Amino acid sequence: MMKTKFLPLFPLTLVAYPHERINLHIFEPRYQQLITECLENGTTFGIPAFINNQIQQYGTEMRVTNLRQRYDDGKMDIETEGLEVFKIQRFENPTKGKLYAAGDVEILTIWGDPQSELVAELMTKVKILYKLLQSELKLRITDYDYFSYQIAHKVGLSVESEYELLKITSEKDRQRYLLKHLEKTIPVMENMEATKERIRMNGHFKHFDPLNF
Repeated sequence: MMKTKFLPLFPLTLVAYPHERINLHIFEPRYQQLITECLENGTTFGIPAFINNQIQQYGTEMRVTNLRQRYDDGKMDIETEGLEVFKIQRFENPTKGKLYAAGDVEILTIWGDPQSELVAELMTKVKILYKLLQSELKLRITDYDYFSYQIAHKVGLSVESEYELLKITSEKDRQRYLLKHLEKTIPVMENMEATKERIRMNGHFKHFDPLNF
């Protein structure tokens, strides 16, 4: 049976995932109104992705976990957590009697997979990527059921690709999607490193072993 609900909507130029924690600075009056109502009533809101100047159908339901600071002019700093993925069925902007948009959404069933054999392979490739980037991998895994959501923002996906990942309901399929991306990305990065090394060698004395004919 399809599960639907009515959600206030806060479109952003990012893709939020279930179980993800996002800090937001609220400064527009319409979203000050939205978040104030969430705080007062204990209600949730949705973040649909805003990509290429369009609100997309899919997004993530969010709850406010902490009001970090409220400023004298009504602006706020809040902490939020992702809950479930939704698909917009009906959109109102603004919704009746409010400053903000809202709509009827379908809550999607999102499958986890704590036993996926792909996790080890994914972690190996992520570590290779960060070694090539010469960057520290800061990753704290808290839930292997939904491993893909915890690394999705760390592997260089475009926002369009992050959105495509959001639409995938199976954890194993999400992990396959990320592996496919890394299998394309890592060779490109390795070639870049080889090219940079050749450039660094230009202008330096080079030692060549004699050739035997």
